[in-house]
Amino acid sequence: MGDNITITKTEVLHQSKYTLKNVTYETVNSKPQTREVYDRGDAAAVLLYNKESKKVVLTRQLRLPTFLNGNPSGMLIEVCAGMLDNDDPATCARREAEEETGYQIDQVQHAFDTYTSPGGVTERLYCFVAAYTPEMKVSKGGGLAEEGEEIELLEPTLDEALRMIETGAIKDAKTIMLLQYAKLHNLA
Repeated sequence: MGDNITITKTEVLHQSKYTLKNVTYETVNSKPQTREVYDRGDAAAVLLYNKESKKVVLTRQLRLPTFLNGNPSGMLIEVCAGMLDNDDPATCARREAEEETGYQIDQVQHAFDTYTSPGGVTERLYCFVAAYTPEMKVSKGGGLAEEGEEIELLEPTLDEALRMIETGAIKDAKTIMLLQYAKLHNLA
């Protein structure tokens, strides 16, 4: 279908860190349509797992949009993730793992890619998994102060993390998908 899409007009509605556009397009089978499209770039996420201890590393941090949409504390439990910032996805995943968790990961395994909110956001999320051991801990983690990050680390077993999905303690889509991937592939 991609060959049948014609972009007829693009208007930038707002540009700051990311860009909000109004895009008018048509297809062979439709009249012109307009959609608001939020372009925030692509990102990478990584689930750290330890096969021996059966544990995974998760983060908890404030996510203002969730507070604005019904999350009373605004805190969200997630896998570590971040914007590519001109890195390739695997490099980004390793960088974010070290910044957020303090674990220096050499090898990441690509799990899958996903579009996070395809009705209005261009972001493609590259998802990885990586084995970790206590010896890989090189710093306390917690994120970058200059980016306003205050990240708490959690280290539940995979089964405990999966129960956190059932209880509603974990609501983040990328985290749910990567935890389910880990279970399906017997990673922890």
